[in-house]
Amino acid sequence: MKPISDFLRKLTSSREWSLWWESSNSSDELTRVTLALALIFLAIYWCAWVFIKKQGAAPPPPGPRGLPLLGHLPFLDPELHSYFADLARIYGPILQLRLGSKVGVVVSSPALTREVLKDQDVTFANRDVPEAALEAAYGGSDIVWTPYGPEWRMLRKVCVREMLSSTTLDSVYALRHREIRQTVSHLYSQAGLPVNIGEQTFLTVLNVITSMLWGGTVKGEERTSLGAEFRQVVTEMTELLGKPNISDFYSSLARFDLQGIKKQMKGLALRFDGIFNSIIEQRMEMDKEGGNGGGKDFLQYLLKLKDEGDSKTPFTMTHLKALLMDMVVGGTDTTSNTVEFAMAEIMNKPEVMKKVEQELEAVVGKDNMVEESHIQKLPYLYAVMKETLRLHPALPLLVPHCPSEPCIVGGFSIPKGARVFVNVWAIHRDPSIWKNPMEFDPERFLRGAWDYSGNDFSYFPFGSGRRICAGIAMAERMTMFSLATLLHSFHWKLPEGKLDLSEKFGIVLKKKVPLVAIPTPRLSDAALYK
Repeated sequence: MKPISDFLRKLTSSREWSLWWESSNSSDELTRVTLALALIFLAIYWCAWVFIKKQGAAPPPPGPRGLPLLGHLPFLDPELHSYFADLARIYGPILQLRLGSKVGVVVSSPALTREVLKDQDVTFANRDVPEAALEAAYGGSDIVWTPYGPEWRMLRKVCVREMLSSTTLDSVYALRHREIRQTVSHLYSQAGLPVNIGEQTFLTVLNVITSMLWGGTVKGEERTSLGAEFRQVVTEMTELLGKPNISDFYSSLARFDLQGIKKQMKGLALRFDGIFNSIIEQRMEMDKEGGNGGGKDFLQYLLKLKDEGDSKTPFTMTHLKALLMDMVVGGTDTTSNTVEFAMAEIMNKPEVMKKVEQELEAVVGKDNMVEESHIQKLPYLYAVMKETLRLHPALPLLVPHCPSEPCIVGGFSIPKGARVFVNVWAIHRDPSIWKNPMEFDPERFLRGAWDYSGNDFSYFPFGSGRRICAGIAMAERMTMFSLATLLHSFHWKLPEGKLDLSEKFGIVLKKKVPLVAIPTPRLSDAALYK
């Protein structure tokens, strides 16, 4: 206020002002008074505007204070999804954590999620790429971590139109059918013995995906050996991607890799890279010789795209291998974990098991095997899958988003470059949204019309907006086909002991204790299992 008052004092004491104000023309008196008042009010308004602007800047979201330099890092619980949910009950549906030199923001309500993933979708379309992902995804050159822009759109188009479209998935049904039947045959040979359901499902999904990727290239025993190696590597990679890393929170320390996470991930990525190089060389050699290896596969298409792609946004060998990595890592663990959780929940509620078996008997019959054509006629099993994804979403915090510019969410300021977690796990268990949210109740999805479109921010297990999961159709088909076949072909019971439904946090949610169960054949003819 002082600069303005000084200005007015100087103005009113000036000779020109005095001459004008002291004019003997009485007809100008009202004009002079009006002008003086206008100047005073203008000065007051300007000062008030500056004060309000300064005071009215959106504050940061609330949250715990943390420690100097470290912020809240020392207090993070390894089970981040449930820990963030506990904090939200204290600080509200949007909260801020200082994570070293980085700002973390957690969103835990449908309304605020809509602001992030729909209303400001473009602003939040980028990722805060962790050091581990840079190693795993060829410098972040894949569809998950690539920044939003022409390169990402090109990769998305390749995946959605060529690999994961309904037409493509229909064309490779025989691959899914073959691998599911092989799993059934193996389980039949293990009847009466404990079986690790997650492991068997993983190998089934892996064989389907690798058949789609390079099915005409790798055959026989080599595929079996690759399956065992892939499962070990995928498990270790997803664990590293979900582990808090000092290098991500203090960029100046990244080069030192104090926890060794970058080194570990590099070793795992090199194992994959060696496999990819070998398979690519085989495919290129086959193409030179004029063979097609028994039919076209996705790898053949990608190699052609690399040679003939758009020069403005070229598709490189790095992109090719990064997409192979996405398909193998992203498509296997998520689906197999969902099937494992679903089986555990079903076995924990005998009345659900009974309803599933009755529906399968009515639609498929005990003298037939499940085909994908039966899937759309199984509404109760669909409800089981949806309820599983509600309680145990594959990615409980989605993949963290990163605003490309400062913005406002829920009346709070979010800085550019923050790591924004959308806690879909907490939203799916919110008692203000879901009745008896902790109970596994598939019938709630028979009463409601929830889907995977990402338009309902009370239920969005595959995310929403531009970065919504590209593999929804594939995940849905594999999960339903696997569940229907396992539950129709066998009755399942637990070995001695109590069923454990506890979770283990990671970028992909897992069962803390693997599900081991004993299969008993249910079909009328043993020949169906061969």
